Amino acid sequence: MSATPAYRRGMADKDFDFLHGRWRLRTRKLRDVMDPTCTDWIEFDSVSEIVPAFGGAGNVELTSLATEPPQEALTVRLYDAGEDLWRVWYLSTRAPGYMGPADEGRFADGRGTFVCEEELGGRLGLVRHQWTRLDTGRPRWEQAFSFDGGESWETNYVTEHEPLGE
Repeated sequence: MSATPAYRRGMADKDFDFLHGRWRLRTRKLRDVMDPTCTDWIEFDSVSEIVPAFGGAGNVELTSLATEPPQEALTVRLYDAGEDLWRVWYLSTRAPGYMGPADEGRFADGRGTFVCEEELGGRLGLVRHQWTRLDTGRPRWEQAFSFDGGESWETNYVTEHEPLGE
């Protein structure tokens, strides 16, 4: 394990503080994220609540997705100070009992970038999740796939967050 740089100590474990609370999620996703020729986007709303854990070095998100059929999702985010990175796990009723590999990444220059290698439609590929607009009170999350080692990325899922009142 590498040591956390001094300028990050005590800060990086707060990277996701912007996300704590209740959110209305406005999502656009490709109807078939595995079809590289798909251009048909679907839209749906969801509700999410994110609560801090481990003094800010983690959080848990519960989401009710207004898809057809409806789905529920659980996201767990944990900060590893020794490695100076976040790990993110996602589980959903779409694939009950399956917990994929953790995305790993960090925040830099106003953006959070998290990547993992995963089997996608029978092919090994990279999955990238990015957080932007962190200081606006309306963060944005995007998912993209790469099948060429990260040389190119195809965005297939975009979620805009709007705060819900207490």
